[in-house]
Amino acid sequence: MKTLIGLVLVMSSFMLNAQANSELVTHYEAYYKQMKKQGDVQGMINGMTHLNILNPSQARTDTLAYVYMREGKYMQALNTIGVEFNPSDSDIAIEVKAISLQAVKQPKLAIEQFNEIFKRAASPAVAYELAELNLQLKNLEEADKHIAYGLANSKDDMNRAFYESQQPYEVSLKAAFMYLQALSTYNKDTKANIDASVDILDAALKMAPNFNLIRISKNELLRQKQVLQEQAEPSKE
Repeated sequence: MKTLIGLVLVMSSFMLNAQANSELVTHYEAYYKQMKKQGDVQGMINGMTHLNILNPSQARTDTLAYVYMREGKYMQALNTIGVEFNPSDSDIAIEVKAISLQAVKQPKLAIEQFNEIFKRAASPAVAYELAELNLQLKNLEEADKHIAYGLANSKDDMNRAFYESQQPYEVSLKAAFMYLQALSTYNKDTKANIDASVDILDAALKMAPNFNLIRISKNELLRQKQVLQEQAEPSKE
């Protein structure tokens, strides 16, 4: 009899806990929806964190990491979702890892994730990220492959934003790929290829006259050319 009473009490406890847990899940689901409606990002993060503790799921983890990423909290996003490459990850998880790893200066790890994005849905925008990351690592052959894809597939209505100046601006994506092409050409031979790189930059500048980064790069290349010419001249005594 005592055993039966104990079992009833244990079962009752489980049922009460389950009911309380269900009520909390319902509460935080409503809380999350309200915070989303109000545009309160920190509230959304708090709500989703509670939901993921009460009723863990990969979808909730992915969503939480995505919210962190959109707010520029890249380390928090990676701490939430991890950095390991997993081909079975959702599209959201792959995107979060790729963008966040790129932002925290981990190009080698970011390339793995962007390669998977490109594999699932190839696009000039993703090709640009891959080309830029491979240039950072001096993987020129890989960079050239993605630059060629971008130049061949960029449409007139595709743009790329740049932020190196006080006022952010956009240029055509094709001009942006030409900028990367110039960088790749230069890196293949930093002395012999200056003129060829400048020619590519000039062509891109005609396409996008507001491309400030090209002007900066071109001036630097011409400065280097001047230095090389001065070094090559016989010293006058």
